Amino acid sequence: MNIVFFGTPDFAAAALSAIHAAGHTVRAVVTQPDKPRGRSGKLQASPVKEFALAQDIPVWQPVRVREASAVEQLRGTDAEVFVVAAFGQILPQEVLDIPALGCINIHASLLPALRGASPIQTAILEGAEETGITIMRMDAGCDTGEILLQERIAIAPEDTAGSLFDKLAALGAETIVKALPMLAEGKLVPRKQEDDKATHAAKFTKESGRIDWTKDAAYLSRLVRAMNPWPCAYTSLQGKGCKIWTATAEEENAAGEAMAPGSVLRAEAEGIFVQTGEGVLRVTELQLEGKKRMPVTDFLNGSRLTAGEHFGG
Repeated sequence: MNIVFFGTPDFAAAALSAIHAAGHTVRAVVTQPDKPRGRSGKLQASPVKEFALAQDIPVWQPVRVREASAVEQLRGTDAEVFVVAAFGQILPQEVLDIPALGCINIHASLLPALRGASPIQTAILEGAEETGITIMRMDAGCDTGEILLQERIAIAPEDTAGSLFDKLAALGAETIVKALPMLAEGKLVPRKQEDDKATHAAKFTKESGRIDWTKDAAYLSRLVRAMNPWPCAYTSLQGKGCKIWTATAEEENAAGEAMAPGSVLRAEAEGIFVQTGEGVLRVTELQLEGKKRMPVTDFLNGSRLTAGEHFGG
């Protein structure tokens, strides 16, 4: 098939690579403009752009895809379908109407669940046992189009947003390659979403990672996983910022009588046990401001931490 591909991050690059490897003709790639990264502020290309350039695929980077010049450029292609994966801009109706087979999107949830910008992190934060990939025909709404194909995947108890991202990127690549020939042959039967069952996955910010120790331990353990690797769950300890990389909820109070939320109950090789609003969080990997990420055993070798000290205070 002749395709124009829209996407930006690693998730999209995995799908683009699979489409290219399957023998489809990618007429052009549309991705976000290069952005400054790091302290140097040097412009950095998106993973999708890097892959496209390596394969000599034309790359277009409109600031706004709805601009007249961008729309006309897209009309000039002979693409049968536009494939979209984490592009970062909303396609206007005039773009959706261009390809004969429409625009299809690779979304990292089982729609209508978790429409929106952060379905992977939200699935973990909400304690979902499974998620998946939805191939949908795009319309003018936000992830509201007809479902064409879905594939499911279990969420492991140890999955972080990072590990689940990798699994879903691979599943998305596999599913879009499966869907494209079925689309061309008219074998995909569109199914309307049940809007009354829709849920939303709002965009996360750095502030989303702030730990509120009055929350229960089970929620905080999910928060730690959902915020890993970005923005990372964070708090303070001994007057410095502190990132929590891994932690688990404990069913029983590790110190008997409950203390104020955020209080250290005990610190040992097995972890730092911290009182929460309900239950105990066992921190096993952390990073104090100015230090490297490290397991608790290494942290305790270089820092004294005693019962009664307080996270977040």
